[in-house]
Amino acid sequence: MLKEMAVGAGVAVMIFLGLRGVDIWPLFLLVGLAGVLFATGLNTRINFGSQRRQVDLGHRSLISFQDIGGQNTAKSELIEALEFILRPDDVQRLGIRPLKGILLTGPPGTGKTLLAKAAANHTDSAFLAASGSEFVEMYAGVGAQRVRQLFEQARQKARQQNMLSAIIFIDEIEVMAGRRGQHHGHLEYDQTLNQLLVEMDGIGVDEDVRVLVMAATNRADLLDPALMRPGRFDRTVRVDLPDRRGREAILLLHTRNKPLDESVDLGQIAAETFGFSGAHLESLCNEAAILALREQSERLTHAHFKAAIDKVMLGERLERRLGREELYRVAIHEGGHAIVGELVNPGSVASITIAPRGLALGFVRQAPHDDRLLETVSELKADIAVCLAGSTAERLLLGEQSTGAASDFQKAWDLARKIVTTGLSTLGVVQEEALSAELLYETIQEIVRDSQELVDELVQSHKPAILQLADILIERETLPGEQVRALMAA
Repeated sequence: MLKEMAVGAGVAVMIFLGLRGVDIWPLFLLVGLAGVLFATGLNTRINFGSQRRQVDLGHRSLISFQDIGGQNTAKSELIEALEFILRPDDVQRLGIRPLKGILLTGPPGTGKTLLAKAAANHTDSAFLAASGSEFVEMYAGVGAQRVRQLFEQARQKARQQNMLSAIIFIDEIEVMAGRRGQHHGHLEYDQTLNQLLVEMDGIGVDEDVRVLVMAATNRADLLDPALMRPGRFDRTVRVDLPDRRGREAILLLHTRNKPLDESVDLGQIAAETFGFSGAHLESLCNEAAILALREQSERLTHAHFKAAIDKVMLGERLERRLGREELYRVAIHEGGHAIVGELVNPGSVASITIAPRGLALGFVRQAPHDDRLLETVSELKADIAVCLAGSTAERLLLGEQSTGAASDFQKAWDLARKIVTTGLSTLGVVQEEALSAELLYETIQEIVRDSQELVDELVQSHKPAILQLADILIERETLPGEQVRALMAA
């Protein structure tokens, strides 16, 4: 806005001076020269920024597929897709059109970038990496220019290293390749995507350097359909969270260089880390090593790993000191969660603590026996019962509830809503958009109310166990699940 006002004011001044008889041609030449110098400097800065931001990871990636655990399906699918680079003669003989792009999709931290690096190592390819955000600028055409430069740099790098192929990896590609037409008044996004489409269309099998584009995203639903058609991103490889065996394989990889005590059971650690990504597990092993260093221990023990799980999930332990009355309320609350959790799902409690971490004053960590990909009505209702147990224990044992159960109530409500929207409630199969807000609310309320009646009975009949567990927690602060089960069996 200021630039337009300045230009307008300059034109007005020159017209005024011309009408007054002043010779304005020298001024025209001076302004033109300044404009050329400014444009040259701007273009230099843009090109320099483009060169600086594109990441060159050396002659070749040092990561191999053997260094990646827990993703056997993704690795197998990716290795199969890379055959066209490894066997160019067979590809040409059979008339196969080479794959031009492979899209890696999945949650954050699951190893998408590692898979791309391993693909470069597996195929002995030059490897260039960039982020989607690096291609979008306020200057029109800059993103398209950077895309052209990236492809040209990949070919040059491969030639310099005497390699026959190059892999371009674009992380967070949804930033530059979202659906066209959504960025009103800013065509830079569309121009950048159009250039990427053109460059991928130009990749041929008879080139001296074969270029493969690999990209990663956790929001594949945002990508433009033109990018997903065959001939551009031909393959989509799903990189999911690892299952139990996958988590154990990842833990083995990340503990290869760490001295482990005989007490460490990585299988049990894997069972207690349901929902952890590869990045979480790497952080878990690192935090366990930090705890061992803090305690000046020569080896990493199982206790270090157990404490590291809590730290990764909840954050660092806080120095906040609760009063005796408030601490006892937290102990009763967490005791209710633990006892009811063992009643509705025996053997599920991994640990219980009243040590404040992050936003939690206490926490009961549950470890399912097996990874659940499907959930039944009874399992969902059991989870709701565990959510309601903490506040119920406060009400029945201390006379009133507190605000500490707010997150528990929200989780219970979400679980009940899941029962309705998946067709598992008394309403049967439903279309959520067609349900009235009132009917949806009443159905969810009914599910929660039924679970609350069950929890009231369980807490009422196990008051002594909850009170005893609370007293032990006040004394010891943290207990393993085995001691909770021993207390209930006594």
